[in-house]
Amino acid sequence: MRRRQFIRLLGGAAAAWPLAARAQRPALPVVGFLNSTSPDPTLQRAASFRQGLIDQGFVDRQNVSIVFRWAEFQDYQLPKLAADLVRQQVAVIAATGSTASSLAAKRASGMIPVVFEMGGDPITAGLVDDLNQPGGNLTGVSMNAAALGQSQLNLVRQLIPKASTVAVFVNPGNPNSGTQARIEAAARALGMRTLVLNVSRENGFDQPFQTLLREHADALVVGNDPFFLEWRAKITSLAELHAVPTIYSSRVYVAAGGLMSYGISITEGYRQVGVYVGRILKGEKAADLPIVNSIKFRSAINLTTARALNLEVPPSVLASVDEVIQ
Repeated sequence: MRRRQFIRLLGGAAAAWPLAARAQRPALPVVGFLNSTSPDPTLQRAASFRQGLIDQGFVDRQNVSIVFRWAEFQDYQLPKLAADLVRQQVAVIAATGSTASSLAAKRASGMIPVVFEMGGDPITAGLVDDLNQPGGNLTGVSMNAAALGQSQLNLVRQLIPKASTVAVFVNPGNPNSGTQARIEAAARALGMRTLVLNVSRENGFDQPFQTLLREHADALVVGNDPFFLEWRAKITSLAELHAVPTIYSSRVYVAAGGLMSYGISITEGYRQVGVYVGRILKGEKAADLPIVNSIKFRSAINLTTARALNLEVPPSVLASVDEVIQ
C-alpha cells in the first residue's frame, strides 16, 4: 500500500472513532409520566416529581429521560397514552393525576413497574391487595387522610362561627375521592348539616349553586377531583358571583380567586413518586416497596376574596395558614 493511501485510510478510521464511541454509549433509561390532567395547573407537581428523582441521583436528560403524556382531563385518552408508553419500552411508569390514570397504567402492562399517585384507597380502587407488600408490578403514594374533612370544617367555623349548613360538591364519576364521606363525618361531629350536590359535565355548575343558595348553605367544600380542577375558573367565579365562602383542596383554586384551601400536599406526593421511581431504576422491585401514605398538609387563604365576602379573618387563622395571598 502506498504511503498516501495509508494516511488517508488512517485518517478516515480516526474520524470514525468518535461516532463509534457515541454508538457504544448506553441509552438512558426512560421513565414514562402519565397524567390525567394538563401541564397548566400541574407544573409545580411535575417539578416535584423531578426533584424526587434528583434525590435518588437521577437528572432528566443527563442520566434519565422522562417522556410526558397528558390526557388533558379526558380520561378516555388514558388507555391509549399508557399503551404508547408500553410500546416505547419505558423502564417505569409514573401514573399520576387520578385513579383512572393508575388503572390505565396497570391494565396496559403486567410487566413494567408502575408507581401511582392517588387520593383514595389503593385496595378499594383495585390497584393492590396489600399496602405493606403490594406484590405484582405496582406500588405508589396514597394521599388518603381521614381527618382532612374535620380540619377543613374547623377552618370554616373559624371564619363563619355560626355556620350550620355546609354544601359539598361530589363528582359521581369518581367514587374513590372519599370527599363526601369525610365531610359528612366531620359535619356530624360539629353538629352541622351537610348538603351533598352531585356535579357533572351534564348538569354543569349553575344549578348546584342555585340549590345551595336555595337551601341557605353557609359554605361550600370542593374536594380534590380532576374534574373540579379542570373547571376551577368557573367554580371560583360562581362562588364570587353568589358570595359563597368556599374551601378547596389545593392552593391552585385560591390563586385563581378562591377563598381558602386546606388539603394534602400534592407536590410532596409527587416528590415521593419520583423517589420510588428512582429506587426502582436502581434495582428495587415495586412489589417490595410499601404504599406510602402521604399526609403532609398545606393551607392558603386569599385576603382579597375574604374582604369581598365581608369576612373578618381571625389572627389565629392568619398565623396557622402556610400562605396568605393578597
